[in-house]
Amino acid sequence: RATVGNNGPRGVCAAALCTLAWAARVSSTSGAFRKVQTYSAVHPLNTFHHTSCKINSSSLRFNRQTDLALERHIDEVWAKRVSKEPWLFNGAKFRLHSFCLADPQNPPSTPLSHGTIFHHTEDQNNQGQRDLGEIRNRCISQTENAEGASNHDYREFNGIADKLPPHPAPLLTLRLGLTCYKDYLGTNWSCGVAKLRQRGEADFGDPLTLLAQPLGVGAILCTSNGQVVMIRRSQKVAEAGGLLDIPGGHPEPKAVCERLGQRVCEEQIGIAMMERRPEAIVSELFSSVCAEIRDEVNIPLSSLGPPVLMGVALNHTSAGRPSAEFYVSCSLSSDEVRKLYWKGGVEASESTEVVFVSRTEVLQLDRSSPLWSELCPSAKGAVLLYQTVKPDVVPDRRGRGDAKLTPPHVHKETD
Repeated sequence: RATVGNNGPRGVCAAALCTLAWAARVSSTSGAFRKVQTYSAVHPLNTFHHTSCKINSSSLRFNRQTDLALERHIDEVWAKRVSKEPWLFNGAKFRLHSFCLADPQNPPSTPLSHGTIFHHTEDQNNQGQRDLGEIRNRCISQTENAEGASNHDYREFNGIADKLPPHPAPLLTLRLGLTCYKDYLGTNWSCGVAKLRQRGEADFGDPLTLLAQPLGVGAILCTSNGQVVMIRRSQKVAEAGGLLDIPGGHPEPKAVCERLGQRVCEEQIGIAMMERRPEAIVSELFSSVCAEIRDEVNIPLSSLGPPVLMGVALNHTSAGRPSAEFYVSCSLSSDEVRKLYWKGGVEASESTEVVFVSRTEVLQLDRSSPLWSELCPSAKGAVLLYQTVKPDVVPDRRGRGDAKLTPPHVHKETD
């Protein structure tokens, strides 16, 4: 299984630095890391594309901290859960430790210390020049409450990425380690998670350091006629049953290994296996959200625009579990999407209906809206990021304000 912790009994696994590029089309006045006043410490990222990405997998610092007592607790929680739900299985996940921003012309020459916080500032007169900024996990976009493996078609995803124009960009670095589903249940979902957070703060200066923190992905998916696609979660799923959600899931370490031609079981996965092609981790992060849309909503990858990373939301119903939230445009209308959904996708059993909400309504959603109470935490986090970043709006350089982006022209699949 994926090793856990820097000093855990099961060994130490190398972690990865995913360096992503800043999208040049975002207005410098859109306010990077603006705070949404409704919630504490909401820090959207503006937008990042898949292009200009690189990985450094030399660090050992980004797995969770642990000890023998905690490992015994995790084993006990897992044993009880599996006895009640024998169909559960463990699987490796990426762990989000932190992220930072840096000027690509002046990258940091030395590693930044664990837990250090720098506040990001931006010179609005020069989008390309900005101070180095590091925001710890607790400063990632937080919602009041914000929440498997699939076969990814990298060939199709690369076709999506090819639609992107080249652009200069500041760099976003995501610091990733490895964790697993078993550790997630035994830490983030543990009845003793409050004490784990307190101990993490007291012993390490970080309330999240003892938690699994598996990184999820989700998408604000917008159709060609301006409808945001949501799905109602089945009552059979583990979290937020019956609530409205956005399409989403997880980037899978196993998928990266398989992409690199390494057939391994979940227990054998380590970041070291991915060091030959570190960019594959970035590809998996971005391709996984498209694959989840395909599997949950039954939309072909060829009908999707390039995924745009808006920010990361922490789900407080699971002690701050992080999810990278994307914006994805779709060349299909809501009627076309509805027909495809009811034909059934690979993961059709995870939801019971598809729901469309107009872009205008999504931009106006807040706690006073009747729909708000129907949204699961992950959807709330994504909506807040979408409202703040507005990734489908670009400044109109003709002096007419903002202009909405139209979905990219793509050829529909015929098979």
